Amino acid sequence: MRRCCLGILTLVMLSACGAAYISPQVKADDGKVRIVPLTSESVLIANRDTRTPDQIPDVFFRTAGSPSAMRGAGAAPPPSLTEQRRPATLDTRPPPNTAPGPYRIGVGDVLLLATPSSGGTVEELSGLLAAQNSREGYTVQDDGAIAVPDVGRIMLAGLTLEEAEAQLFQSLVENRIDPTFSLEIAEFNSKRVSVGGAVGKPAVVPIALTPLFLDEAIALSGGIATPDIDFASIRVYRDGVLYQIPLVAYLRDPGLQKTRLLAGDSIFVDTAFELERAQAYFAEQITLAQFRQQGRVQALAELTAEVELRRAALIEARNNFREKVELDAVARDFVYLTGEVTQPGRFPLPFGRQATLADALFAEGGFSSETGNPGQIYVLRSSSEDIRAVTAWHLDAANVTNLLLATRMNLLPNDILFIAEQPVTRWNRVVQQLVPSLVTTGAGIATN
Repeated sequence: MRRCCLGILTLVMLSACGAAYISPQVKADDGKVRIVPLTSESVLIANRDTRTPDQIPDVFFRTAGSPSAMRGAGAAPPPSLTEQRRPATLDTRPPPNTAPGPYRIGVGDVLLLATPSSGGTVEELSGLLAAQNSREGYTVQDDGAIAVPDVGRIMLAGLTLEEAEAQLFQSLVENRIDPTFSLEIAEFNSKRVSVGGAVGKPAVVPIALTPLFLDEAIALSGGIATPDIDFASIRVYRDGVLYQIPLVAYLRDPGLQKTRLLAGDSIFVDTAFELERAQAYFAEQITLAQFRQQGRVQALAELTAEVELRRAALIEARNNFREKVELDAVARDFVYLTGEVTQPGRFPLPFGRQATLADALFAEGGFSSETGNPGQIYVLRSSSEDIRAVTAWHLDAANVTNLLLATRMNLLPNDILFIAEQPVTRWNRVVQQLVPSLVTTGAGIATN
């Protein structure tokens, strides 16, 4: 009995001298702390004090897609040639009919390569020659070659289909690949004829395996679209020489209609009759087109370079700001979390917007459901007039519906979010702190 009394006396003495556990609480007994329950009405009062959010730098809102005016080579000069007077008669100067021979593959043509589905070593082409209906197109590149997987580059420009097949056969055999295949031209892009002037639809007509005649090219361009048949003419510009076919003679003579065209021919249906001026017109148009194309290329290059420089500068500025934030070198506003929160510390108020009590609670993991008292959640805020005066906004989240109030209450810099402990947690911590003291005291008494 004596030892028990001594233990109780020791407990009382430890509590009296402050050695026992002291639970943090929000008290309003000193006249400087005012506890205000958080309701839908008091939230409005709490939000009267506003915060101007810090703004992220303007560099995060700028884009690199607003360049200055495109410079390039400038505007092309206007054409100097005008329409000429119609002469009484038109000379007939048709281009000579030539036989260019079989079609020869050129740069830009698309070749189609296919094999039967007999299996075997054909499948070694790794997707090139793999099935009955598996066909792969290859564009003849600017060096005159096509790139075939597992084979390499094969020079085919300038060859006929027969010669191209022989060349491809040889390349496949050299690479030990079954040379069973078929070759055809899917798109004819290397040899073309341009048709313009008084036609329904000016166009660029490709030359395929079959010959292209004058009447076919005009028909593919929408036909002749001029009511002045007697004084109109068809002009063919070929290899620096201008040929002329009066429209009346063209319509009467089937031989003129079947004039065979060659790659690079320019057809122009016009009512201008001076051969030299027409030839000068063609030369001038070609020069102006080249000038415009050069200007576009130059302007595009300047635009691309300017955009890339601006984008690099924006990225560098943004990364610098992020690194400053990580190193805590940027002035920020914080709210401090203490008590039974999952992660005590400071919660940075966001840039460009307000933060609510719910943001601070749940952004850092919320509070401990085992030790924290949901009915004792406080936001401690000092008065702007008297730093010793504190308003404790009390949120009773024991009723979970009150958490909606947390989504409406705005936080201010230097607010302190405090969550009290549960009564059982407080008692458990008192016991944990006192038991070692009692054991030590009892051992000392037993020794004495």
